[in-house]
Parts: sequence; C-alpha cells; structure tokens
Amino acid sequence: SFNLKKRLNHLKGGWYDELQPVLWAYRTTSRRSTGETPFSLVYGMEAVVPAKLNVPGLRRTEAPLNEDENSAMLDDSLDTINERRDQALIRIQNYQQAAARYYNSKINSRPFFMGDYVLKRVFDNKKEEGAGKLGINWEGPYIVTEVVRNGVFGLKDLEDRPVKRPWNMVNLKKFYV
Repeated sequence: SFNLKKRLNHLKGGWYDELQPVLWAYRTTSRRSTGETPFSLVYGMEAVVPAKLNVPGLRRTEAPLNEDENSAMLDDSLDTINERRDQALIRIQNYQQAAARYYNSKINSRPFFMGDYVLKRVFDNKKEEGAGKLGINWEGPYIVTEVVRNGVFGLKDLEDRPVKRPWNMVNLKKFYV
C-alpha cells in the first residue's frame, strides 16, 4: 500500500526533493478499485518516464512517421478512453459492493425487544473528568419501551422515567439480569 505521508515524513525538511518522484509513483500505480492508473484515466494512455538519455523509445521508433497516421492512432486511443473510464466505473461499483458485502457480513445483529434490559454507551463528553480509561463506558440498566424504527429504541430507567431521546442500537448493549 502506498502511503505518501509515510514516505515524506522520514525526510523532515528535505521532502521537496522527494515529492516529484513520490507523486509520479502515486499517479502511475494502478488502483485496485479501477484497475487503471489515474494518469491513464485522465489522459487515455500510460505515462512515459521522461529520460535524460538520447535513446529513442519504443513509442517513437514504432510510431508512424506520417503525421496523418499518427493523428489517426491518437484519435483511436482517445476514442477508447471513454470505454476505459466506463469499465473503471463498473469496477469501482463492483469493488464498493464487495466492500459493503464484507462489512455487512461482519455486523452482529442485536435485536432488542420491548421489555429488554439494556446498557447505553457513555460518550466522552459525559464521562467523569480525570477518570481516564478506567472510567465507566456503559450506564444503566434501562428498559426498552418502544421500537421507533429499525435499530432505534425508546428507553426508560428502572424508576419509569423515560429517556429524553431514542437511542441507536449501535450505542446499546444487552444487559443480562
């Protein structure tokens, strides 16, 4: 995996000299989600490394010397860029769906029912000051009084006082009596 910050952090003040090669590597590395390099999706062709040697490259030796043929070849490659972008879009959508499937397969469904006892999460702004990591993370128990919508529940405490707002199930945990 490419990490721009990681590559530049160890250089401290000399990052400017390293920035161009790092950006070149970033722009010419194909992405898993698209299967293409960002450069090729923008310009329709792969990037060619600028060389300081006077050795003619394959592109120059194989390219036709005729200007008309050369421009026809460039037009053909530009015509295919839209197809490549469409294919990249399809790959991105497939990649996102696969990531969503993986995420959803790891989610634990914890349905709560009316009358269940639950604990609710204590957020950082409500935690006791100075308690650090030994402070309480859950408070309660509370009783589920209603299902507002899928995954959202109304609560009351043990003295039958309703909690001001409904709570999402992500911030609730079953309490076993």
